[in-house]
Amino acid sequence: MRSQFSGARIWALALLISPTLLAIPGAAQSQDQANPPSSTAPDNSARNKAHSKTADNQKDNASDREITQKIRQAIVADKSLSTYAHNIKIITQGGQVTLKGPVRSEDEKTAIASKAAEVAGEGKINNQLSVKQ
Repeated sequence: MRSQFSGARIWALALLISPTLLAIPGAAQSQDQANPPSSTAPDNSARNKAHSKTADNQKDNASDREITQKIRQAIVADKSLSTYAHNIKIITQGGQVTLKGPVRSEDEKTAIASKAAEVAGEGKINNQLSVKQ
């Protein structure tokens, strides 16, 4: 069986299609060499080194893990909170909870502290959340 298109016809068809593909946004992307992407360091890496309480310092005991898990679930379940709020750091050591990270507003800061207090208990929350401007 013989193909409908000869080699020359396929090349001609490819030449007709390729300029069309180049006109489609995103079909051919290239990096502007005059303006390379910025290579900035993460926002808070230097500050984290100075902190004694970080998430990787949390003890591996069941009660602290359970408190952290319940607080995280309560925060993530609240869809009115921003992505920043959903990603805060929750560090539980000996039943004491430290909240760290940026949030969008004072209302979010208060709401998260309230959710944490419902789980861990009043007076066991160290709220170090900051409002991102």
